[in-house]
Amino acid sequence: MSHSSDDVNLSQLLQGLTEQEAAARQATGLHNTIKLPTSRSYWRIFEENLFTFINAIFFAISLVMFLLGRFGDAILVAIVIFGGVLVNIGQEIWAKRALDRIALLHRPKATVIRDGKEREIEPPLIVLGDVLVARPGDQILVDGEVVGQGHIEVDESLLSGESDLIPKQAGASVYSGSVCVSGTACYVAQKVGTETVAYRLVTGAREFRRILTPLQVETNVVIRVFMLIACFLWILVAISFVSRDFSLNDLVQRAAVIAGLVPAGLLIAITLAYGLGAVRMIGQDVLIQQANAVESLSNVDTLCLDKTGTLTANNITLQEIYPIGILEAALRPLLGDFAANTTIANRTTEAIAHAFPGKIRQPKAEVPFSSTRKWSAISFDDDDRRGIYVLGAPEVLVTSLAPETADYIQTKVKQGLRVLLFAYSPDPTRMLVKTEFPQLPAHLVPLAILCFGDQLRPEAYETLQGFAAVGIEVKIISGDNPETVAALARQAGLREDLKLISGAELAQLNAAQLAQAAQTYTVFGRVSPEQKAMLVRGLRDAGRYVAMIGDGVNDVLSLKQAHLAISMESGSKATRGVADIVLLKDSFGALPRAFLEGQRIRNGIQDVLKLFLVRTFCVTLLIFATAIVTDSFPLQNKQSAIVSLIGVGFPTMCIPVWAKPGLIPRRSMVRSMLHFVVPATLTLTLMSLMVYLFYLVVAVFDLPPVSGIAQVNHNVPRSALVTILIMGELLLIPFLKPPTTAWVGGEPLSGDWRYSIVALLLFGGYLLIVGIPPLRQFFELYSLGRLHYLFIGLIAIEWCFILRAIWRSRFLDRFLGIDLS
Repeated sequence: MSHSSDDVNLSQLLQGLTEQEAAARQATGLHNTIKLPTSRSYWRIFEENLFTFINAIFFAISLVMFLLGRFGDAILVAIVIFGGVLVNIGQEIWAKRALDRIALLHRPKATVIRDGKEREIEPPLIVLGDVLVARPGDQILVDGEVVGQGHIEVDESLLSGESDLIPKQAGASVYSGSVCVSGTACYVAQKVGTETVAYRLVTGAREFRRILTPLQVETNVVIRVFMLIACFLWILVAISFVSRDFSLNDLVQRAAVIAGLVPAGLLIAITLAYGLGAVRMIGQDVLIQQANAVESLSNVDTLCLDKTGTLTANNITLQEIYPIGILEAALRPLLGDFAANTTIANRTTEAIAHAFPGKIRQPKAEVPFSSTRKWSAISFDDDDRRGIYVLGAPEVLVTSLAPETADYIQTKVKQGLRVLLFAYSPDPTRMLVKTEFPQLPAHLVPLAILCFGDQLRPEAYETLQGFAAVGIEVKIISGDNPETVAALARQAGLREDLKLISGAELAQLNAAQLAQAAQTYTVFGRVSPEQKAMLVRGLRDAGRYVAMIGDGVNDVLSLKQAHLAISMESGSKATRGVADIVLLKDSFGALPRAFLEGQRIRNGIQDVLKLFLVRTFCVTLLIFATAIVTDSFPLQNKQSAIVSLIGVGFPTMCIPVWAKPGLIPRRSMVRSMLHFVVPATLTLTLMSLMVYLFYLVVAVFDLPPVSGIAQVNHNVPRSALVTILIMGELLLIPFLKPPTTAWVGGEPLSGDWRYSIVALLLFGGYLLIVGIPPLRQFFELYSLGRLHYLFIGLIAIEWCFILRAIWRSRFLDRFLGIDLS
């Protein structure tokens, strides 16, 4: 569809560069060479995975071991840590490439005028001196100056932090990173490439609103706690090295084991889960623009959405007109001319134009529609068409209407129709558009009430019912009449007793009252973009986890205030730019699937974290316990590495992939895991300590009478400890995902045998290592003999029964005050 006569005239007035001039400037480097990132760069992926504090520790340990001649230990550290890092980098690059391919289809385009014609080009092809066109929803791509007769209102909040709209006319400067909200104007590119802030085009909004999910926050706390524990133990080892007769080799061995307490693999598992989730969602018509967005959705308890384009399909039709003091035959050409000469067409004027074709004229002035003003106007000064014609919200245009007209309006809004007033002022000079804020003409004469209908999205009812079923409260925030919005909300399946409030009423409230209203009311009508943002912010401040769905440029402010910003694919460029999730094909029905994927990610990461917590706490307690009881260190570096790899490392590579969705308790993640972690940690530590002490005592008794306890051989006790730890950690996997009711205790029945099969295969791998002398020697293990392995296995089975009994009795839960209801 064309953009009306004003656009054509503007294009003719501003011829722009020729293609030859543009090509010449491109060749001389005067182009906008800014790469538009669609995901993290390759360098950033390598940097975030390689250059971490814990990796630096492991690298230093590996280097010292190499200098000491312990090449096997040095290689093992490199394989265990950097091998996992390389796997993670590979997964992230795979996910990045998949996301980049789909995101290329949705990169913003630039509209330029060359040889007097408009054309769309990629932003890097903009050259110095290009004339660009800005329309509502377009992002300003380069720094420049407005030229020609157009005027626009620009949102510069990404640059200044202020949400006020800034009017721009000829001679005014515009800056990349800002957004055109209303009007149409041309601007000439004065700064391109590295001289501008054009990189904000895609990354600015997302960097501005980088929000960690509760899961990420708590996971970071866990990792930092273990980092502190490791630092504390390193200090103790250093003190013991100075005060006692330990070799440098002993020091490095112990430092390596302690470094393994920091769950570096946990970050790998989380990143893998996010990457897999993003790739899965591409097939569900959901584009993930922020790595943690899908998991973030699983935390949402309040969903705010606009009506038009979100709840409805934005297929607006003019259903009925109600003339006021004018014949319908005379009204039709007025409406047709108004729609035909509107510079910036929207769905409403398109519906009017479809119903009533009009004549192209030369308007004297125009005020484009604005969500803040709630009206648009055109002034004609032709012989057969003179005056100002205004279309907008009835309560904004006039203070009162005839009782029968007011009753008509009330009837139609209760039917879910959008009702607008078409009014007239006979003097075409009364409309002031050259001022900063256009003024509504006084003493408007009502001409007609226009009733527009919109179709509910077919999936709207099922989608809203799905969110209600999982406890997500839906709030509808719209610029339409609150009664109209409420009627559509009821049709979409929301409860009948909806509480409504209008923007005018919100404007009378102070900050505290507005925050309370945000929680109390369900439908908010006739609200401005600023009020939308304040409502979302009020919900956040009240402790809600808020997702906002929008499609228009008027939703950008509120999207930036939400924990999770969701945009429709058909939405404005600015809306898609700030969104964490873009619903491709406007697939509102894809949200429940994304919510389930978020649950899957969160559940998978929680399961991974449980295993890491048990393993780390268990080894930490063993270090303290053996130091107190036996004055020894329980494990060597290679032994600790094999326990970590087989017991936790390999299983946690499968758990995020096979995780299933499910309802998540609305409480602290760490608190919800105590039921599983505390009994498993305490009993596994105690059982492992008993096995270690038993074999240590046997080794002491086997010493010659003249030998001292310092000469005891720790190979057998440590090998027994490695065996019981691996058995215990692998037996936790069927407890974590019970395949049958016999394993139910710490977690509900899963029925999935894949986890148990993986645990069995890993135990077979451990027996293979023990049975092959070169591998056994590499990991510094000692072959205990079949009877000893059977003995340790029976102890592990007995531990399973004890642990299951403790879980089922909930003795520790009651002691700790854990509520699992």
